[in-house]
Amino acid sequence: KPIEEKKEEKKDEKAVKAAVSPLVQQYLDLKKKHPDAILLFRCGDFYETYKDDAVKASKILGITLTKSNGRKDDEGKPLAMAGFPYHALDTYLPKLIRAGERVAICDQLEDPKMTKKLVKRGITELVTPGVSINDNILNYRENNFLAAVHFGKGTCGVAFLDISTGEFLTAEGPFDYVDKLLNNFAPKEVLFERGKRGMFEGNFGSKFFTFELDDWVFTETTAREKLLKHFETKNLKGFGVEHLKNGIIASGAILQYLTMTQHTQIGHITSLARIEEDKYVRLDKFTVRSLELIGSMNDGGSSLLNVIDRTISPMGARLLKRWIVFPLKDEKPINERLNVVEYFFRQPDFKELIEEQLHLVGDLERIISKVAVGRAVSYTHLRAHET
Repeated sequence: KPIEEKKEEKKDEKAVKAAVSPLVQQYLDLKKKHPDAILLFRCGDFYETYKDDAVKASKILGITLTKSNGRKDDEGKPLAMAGFPYHALDTYLPKLIRAGERVAICDQLEDPKMTKKLVKRGITELVTPGVSINDNILNYRENNFLAAVHFGKGTCGVAFLDISTGEFLTAEGPFDYVDKLLNNFAPKEVLFERGKRGMFEGNFGSKFFTFELDDWVFTETTAREKLLKHFETKNLKGFGVEHLKNGIIASGAILQYLTMTQHTQIGHITSLARIEEDKYVRLDKFTVRSLELIGSMNDGGSSLLNVIDRTISPMGARLLKRWIVFPLKDEKPINERLNVVEYFFRQPDFKELIEEQLHLVGDLERIISKVAVGRAVSYTHLRAHET
C-alpha cells in the first residue's frame, strides 16, 4: 500500500482506540486472557457480556441483546451487550456450562465506593464443563469427570479427575482400552495435546467436549514435577503408578489445567490411583448400550441402573453406576458384595436404622471438597436463607 494510505489507517486505528472507554478497554484486556471463554464482567449489580459473548449469551440464556448508545467497541461500533443480575449467577451459569461453553468470571476486586477511579477487576474463576463444584451444575447421582489423554508410542495414557469429590485415577494401554474407559467414565471434558484432534477423533470419536493444551504440558518432566509438588512426595511408587509413564503425563496435564483455570485450592485431592484393569470385565460402548446398562434404547424404557438403583446417598448412587459399567471378574469379591446385601435383608431393623442415618449424611464427598476449596456453606446459613 502507498505510504499515505498506511498513515491514514494508523490514524483511524488511533481514533477508534481513543473512542473506547476505560471500562471497555479493561474488559478487552481481560478478554484477551481467555479469548475462547464467555467473560462474565461484573459491573455494579450485574454480570455483563459484550460483543460476540453477548450474542452467544443472549441465545443460550434467552436474555435481551442490546447495543449501547454511549459505549463503542474496539471497532468503533456501538457495543453489543447482554447481562443479568449478579445474584442470578447460580441460575444462568449452569445453562452456559451445559451448552458446552467455558465461562470466565470477572469480579470487582475492590469496593466501588472506596475509589474515584476505575474499579479494579480480575478473573476469579474459569468454569468449564469438566471443572466445577457448583451444585446447580453437577448431577448428584453421577461423577463429573475431567479427563486427559496422552498419545505415547504405541500406547495411550489417560487420567480422570472429579474435582467435586477429589477422586483421581489413571491408566494406560491400547487405544481400544482407553476408548472403553472414556465411554464408561463418560467425562464431561477431555484434554489432549494441541494439533492432535485428528488422532483423538479418529480413535475416540467426536462426541466429547474437548480442549487442547500446548505440547509442553504433555512432557514427562513437567507432569512428574507437577504431581510430586502437589502430593509432596519424592516419587509416585506409593500410588502404584510409577511405571505408567503415559498415565503420569495425562495426570500431570490435569493438574496443570487446574492451575490454568485458577483452581488452586485442591488439597482434597490426596491420592492418584491406578485403574486395575485385570479386576474388571472390559465393556465397550456397544455392549453398554445394547445391554441397556445405564440408558434405554427406547423412549420411555428403563435401564438396568433405573431398575436396581434404590440408593439413598449420592455417594452410593455414583458408586453403583460405576459398579455396573465395571463388573468384577473374580468370584470372591462378587460374593462379598452379595453377602452384604443378604445381611441387610436378614436384618430389616438394622437396615431401617442405617437408611434413616444415611438420609442425614448428605453428599459427604462433595461437602468435604467444598470445605477444601473454601466454598462450604453452613447448615445454619442455608436454613436462614430458606426462611
